[in-house]
Amino acid sequence: MAMRKAKLAVWKFASCDGCQLSLLDCEDELLAVAGAVDMAHFPEATSAQVKGPYDLSLVEGSITTPHDAARIHQVRRASQTLITIGACATAGGIQALRNFRNVREFLGIVYAHPEYIETLSLSTPISTHVLVDFELRGCPINKHQLLDVIAAFLHKRKPVTPAHSVCLECKRRGSVCVMVAHGLPCLGPVTHAGCGAICPAYQRGCYACFGPMESPNAPALADWLMSHGAGDSAIVRAFRTYNAYTESFRKESEAHER
Repeated sequence: MAMRKAKLAVWKFASCDGCQLSLLDCEDELLAVAGAVDMAHFPEATSAQVKGPYDLSLVEGSITTPHDAARIHQVRRASQTLITIGACATAGGIQALRNFRNVREFLGIVYAHPEYIETLSLSTPISTHVLVDFELRGCPINKHQLLDVIAAFLHKRKPVTPAHSVCLECKRRGSVCVMVAHGLPCLGPVTHAGCGAICPAYQRGCYACFGPMESPNAPALADWLMSHGAGDSAIVRAFRTYNAYTESFRKESEAHER
């Protein structure tokens, strides 16, 4: 008797779809994934949908509207395991830049009739609203890490993702430190590994796409940046990108805001 395949659902909230595309970008591996699970709900890939409940839900995007704040609870109730993927779902995303200002002012500038826009004052990660079983970081996520997360679910083990910083990835690939050798601003010392240290490998500083590593020392990095000529405004901009509203990055940017 054939074993029942796990039912996989992929959900989108406020985001650019990049993390869903990372799953589609698995190419050959996607065939293996499709062979191991039933793609029950994945609007980015197919219009065919199977009703829940679902064994595994992958959730992309942040919560920015009252409608989505209600919808994520429906997704949680329909999902045995819920995993968030990407900076938007795990940290509020780049749209969390609104959290530092009054969003109503933006609406008045952008829209002729802002009274028709329903939005929340904050962009928040999924874990602010419902229980999340695992968070996979990145903007976008690393497709190999995503495949490991799905494999871990199928084999009932904990996913293996690194807790160290991008600096270790630089050392592993033999890249010269852009901070020490060239004095370039780089967020690698406080950033979660996962990208393979792509930017430093091409003589550019890390932009912190994968968010804070475990126990990041953001104040120490900010001091180093200031000692090498960066002003407060530059430090604010450095910490306010894809993961601006994570606790450590938010606190450090606010400490330099005037």
